[in-house]
Amino acid sequence: MAEFRIRKSVPETVRKGEVFEIKTLVTHPMDNGFMFGRDGKRIPRHIIHRFEAIYNGKTVFGADWHVAVSTNPYISFHALAEESGTIEFRWHDDNGTVHVDSVYIQVI
Repeated sequence: MAEFRIRKSVPETVRKGEVFEIKTLVTHPMDNGFMFGRDGKRIPRHIIHRFEAIYNGKTVFGADWHVAVSTNPYISFHALAEESGTIEFRWHDDNGTVHVDSVYIQVI
């Protein structure tokens, strides 16, 4: 499998009480288990099945994904700026791996 790469877009600063947009894109093949490789053998299922965004220890967004999600999934959602802190992103895959990334946001 290719390297798991994460791209994210989160504002560095937001005003207290402001709703702001968060965007993420991850490099992942999202193999559904129904495709065949060049050798004619079935490619085993390997998908990200859960995404979570945790803002200062509180889950602000979560999604359960299934085999219909495309390769390199992109997601966009909104959160409310309450206080400065860390937003942690977690992608859980079928192999039991949890890919984690985070970003600090300054609330003014």
